[in-house]
Amino acid sequence: MNTTTLAAFLAVDILLVFTPGADWAYAIAAGLRDRSVVPAVAGLIAGYAGYTLLAVAGLVVLVASSPTLLTALTVAGAGYLVWLGWGVLRQPAALTASEETMSSSRLRIMLKGAGTSGLNPKAVLLFFSLFPQFIDPASHWPVAAQTGLLGTLHMATCAVVYLGVGVLARTVLKTRPSAARAVTRASGAMMILIGAFLLAERLAR
Repeated sequence: MNTTTLAAFLAVDILLVFTPGADWAYAIAAGLRDRSVVPAVAGLIAGYAGYTLLAVAGLVVLVASSPTLLTALTVAGAGYLVWLGWGVLRQPAALTASEETMSSSRLRIMLKGAGTSGLNPKAVLLFFSLFPQFIDPASHWPVAAQTGLLGTLHMATCAVVYLGVGVLARTVLKTRPSAARAVTRASGAMMILIGAFLLAERLAR
């Protein structure tokens, strides 16, 4: 792949990643709840790593081309986002959580992050509407290798942006408990709205 193609892909991908959504909401909520946002972001990236592996294997094409499978994925993802958002609304961020509690919940935080990105049906559309535009079947690079490279670049972009979002949220709001709770509730509400929108969009078809 040439550098011009990679630069064009990064430009588009960065714009998409910088668009707030469920991933942003989860990174913000995790940043306000926990000492480190690394487990949350690692979970989000793990979800995209799964999609990258499926894309390289060509399996996601089956999902993207099957209305039944895509509907099932959309409903599962929407339901998960609504459930996760409701949990955030019920328990706003607490900046005084103990280190023991945070350490014991790292795996849970990571798994929730993987669920947030992995069950997001928009990820399927991202990988199979954006990626093909930058893959050249005539290139000396195999299509699988090109797909893997684009997926890796997307994950790297997500890691940098989401870490920045989580750390910034925690740093700026660390001494503002009331603002932190308000932002956390807004993040939870955003997850619920996104989930409801995805569900309504799919069922309306």
